[in-house]
Amino acid sequence: MIESCDAGSLPFEGDLQKYLAGASNYGQVKRDSTEFFEKKVVEAFLDKKRTGVDVPNYPQFRDMTEMFFDMIEGIEKVNGGYVETAPLALKSGKGIIAEALSIQKRSQEIREELGEPFKLRICITGPYTLASLFAYKGKGTFARLGNILTKILEANIFSSKHGRVQLVSIDEPVFGLVDDPLLDRGSESRENLLKTWEAMTQMIKTKGAQSVLHLHATSDELFWEVKALNIIESHVVDPFYQTKRTRDRLEDTDKYAKASVAVTDFDQLIRNRIIAMTSKKLTETDVNEKIAETWTNLTKKQIDPTVFIEDIAVMRQRLTKIVELFGENRVTYAGPECGLRSFPTYDSALECLRRVANTIKDRNS
Repeated sequence: MIESCDAGSLPFEGDLQKYLAGASNYGQVKRDSTEFFEKKVVEAFLDKKRTGVDVPNYPQFRDMTEMFFDMIEGIEKVNGGYVETAPLALKSGKGIIAEALSIQKRSQEIREELGEPFKLRICITGPYTLASLFAYKGKGTFARLGNILTKILEANIFSSKHGRVQLVSIDEPVFGLVDDPLLDRGSESRENLLKTWEAMTQMIKTKGAQSVLHLHATSDELFWEVKALNIIESHVVDPFYQTKRTRDRLEDTDKYAKASVAVTDFDQLIRNRIIAMTSKKLTETDVNEKIAETWTNLTKKQIDPTVFIEDIAVMRQRLTKIVELFGENRVTYAGPECGLRSFPTYDSALECLRRVANTIKDRNS
């Protein structure tokens, strides 16, 4: 049986500043903003479950890099980049992912609402992606960040009779997208990144959860060398999902794939529909103008955003191809390729999750 999951983010509707204030103070002081934050997280998590998603990620409404940098002391932002100004350490009282803690605190209520124990996916920004925002980084940067992130993971993976963390995603969207000398084969920094991923995934395993490496590209194959890593996921168009070599590597390394079955870049969804609905050949300028016009109409609520979401038939076809290529026993999860923050409305994002969940249920039935 393939289980459905999602990558986390959703469009936020409401008082974002109040939400962010609640997140910043959550678990330290009780204020109106912290209660507001907790309520929004729990409601959004339940909304995800109601779409049919088996293992929803905690609702991600915050900037992921900023939320983790905010937990770490010894880092300052200078001229748009981050620099290490002192030995890195967790700030006092800042080792908890507020969204995960909200769900854990309200776990009994959530279970009673759902009628069964829940499964949760949590995500953490990976050390390579955090380091990419540093103005200066060296061979030890990945390890120093990874040490902090491993401590955060240890503090946030929970299990109880009401619900548990089943999946933990290390999000590395930047990895493999640019030519980085720190990733040169044989370099000490490359080896340090591998050791850091290994330590993080081993921690996840020790805590009884499964690890996922969330990538946007897989041209650099360092991830195959992470022995404790369980699952790999990437974007729909990544060749990762299209080659027999991937199947062979999954088997050789005893890893599994999360099938990405839905495009989540809303600009790309608009682009795809424009091209499909136009008989004449359009220039790139024409397409971009039509995308801008579409967004204007979406903002004015003159277009139903759900018309741009891919149909279940498209998602089913992708899932079928991946399962046939990799084999039933190597595809354990399926879901959208990434988060849904780019969607124009909260409800349209939930509709995407609903279609994804139904796609997987159809496959399992």
